[in-house]
Amino acid sequence: MTDASPTDRIDAALARIERAIATRDRSVQDLKQRHDALRAKVSEAISALDALGARNG
Repeated sequence: MTDASPTDRIDAALARIERAIATRDRSVQDLKQRHDALRAKVSEAISALDALGARNG
């Protein structure tokens, strides 16, 4: 069994880094979408509470 050349090891390391970056970017985007959805739901809930308060004085 032969050892990988330094160039091969560098290429493999770069590939791992690129995969990690892509995974992180997807995770950040997923978190942003979840945050936006939660913000919208909270906004709707607060609006509903405000409407109830206005009706009931």
